[in-house]
Amino acid sequence: MAKEEQTGAGRKQARPRGATVPASQDDTALSQADGADSPDSTDEESTGGATYLVPGLERGLRILAEFSAREPILGAPELSKRIGIPRTTTFRLLQTLEALGFLERVNGDRYFRLSVAVLRLGFEYLSSLELTDVGTPILERLRDATGFSTHLLIRDQRDVVFVAKAQTHEPMFSSVKVHVGTRLPAHATVHGQVLMGDLSFEELRQLYPEPQLERFTERTPATVEELYGRVRESAALGYALSEASFERGISVVSAPVRDQSGKIAAALTVTIPRSDIGEAEEREPLIIAVCQAALELSERLSYRPRPDDPTAAQARRRPVTAN
Repeated sequence: MAKEEQTGAGRKQARPRGATVPASQDDTALSQADGADSPDSTDEESTGGATYLVPGLERGLRILAEFSAREPILGAPELSKRIGIPRTTTFRLLQTLEALGFLERVNGDRYFRLSVAVLRLGFEYLSSLELTDVGTPILERLRDATGFSTHLLIRDQRDVVFVAKAQTHEPMFSSVKVHVGTRLPAHATVHGQVLMGDLSFEELRQLYPEPQLERFTERTPATVEELYGRVRESAALGYALSEASFERGISVVSAPVRDQSGKIAAALTVTIPRSDIGEAEEREPLIIAVCQAALELSERLSYRPRPDDPTAAQARRRPVTAN
C-alpha cells in the first residue's frame, strides 16, 4: 500500500503531457461554468452547495465509471461517444486523470486503463466501512470452524463486489482465491440472488429491462422472471446454496447480512472447492454455521431479528447427525 501511495503522490504534481493542446470552446465554457477562481463565485457552503454540479468533475468521474472488469481498456474516441463530449475535451480529461494517477496508458499510448490511485481510494473506502471492520473477525472464526475460505460481499447495481475475506489455511483448498474488489454478475451468482432478496419484481425489472439475461452456464437464470423466482426462493430459505452453478469445481453457501433498518446490507459466504457440497451430514452444519455467522454480523450492525426471519431460524437449528 505504501508503494501505491508514493506512485499516486508522485503523479499528483505532474502536468498532463498534453498541456499544450489548445482548449476547445467546450473547455472554455466548462471553465467559466465551474467558476473555480472567479471572484464573483457564490459561497456554496452558505447557499446549499449540494445543488451545484461541477461539469468537469462530473465528466471525469463518468469517464472512470466506464472502466470495468469486462472493459478494462478504453480509448478517447469510445469514451467521447459514450459520454457525449468532444474528443479534445475527452482527451484533456484523460490526461488530467492520468496526471493524478487515476489512469495509465496502454497499447501504444492510444488507450487507457485504471491505475493505482483508484485502487487506493477503493481500499480507503472499504477500510472505513463498519461492515468490513466488524465482519472480518467473524469471517475468520467461520473459516477456522469450517476449514473453508469465507467472504463478505455487497451489491453494486448489477454486480456483486467482494469486500472482505478470510483465506483458508488448508493447503488442499488454498488454490481457491478471490481478491477483495473482485466483481461478478449478480444475476448469475447465488451471492447476487441473496443480495437482491429485498427487491420487488418491479425493482428487479428496472435493474434488468432486457428480455434475455446473459447466460454463463446452463443454470444461469434466462429471464428476469426466472431470476425473481430464484431470489424469492433464497429469501424464503434464509440462505442460498450453489453447487458449480456459476463456476465448475466451486460450491458456495451464502446468507444475507441485515443492517439496523432490516435491509440486506451484505452477503456472507463459505466457498467449497468442489462441485458438490456433500450429503446432509456435511451440508447442514455448513448452512447452519453460515447463517449463524450472518446473523451475528447483522446483530453487530444493530439488527434485531424478526420472528419470521428465516436466516435466524436456520441459525437456531441443530445439525443432522448420522444414525
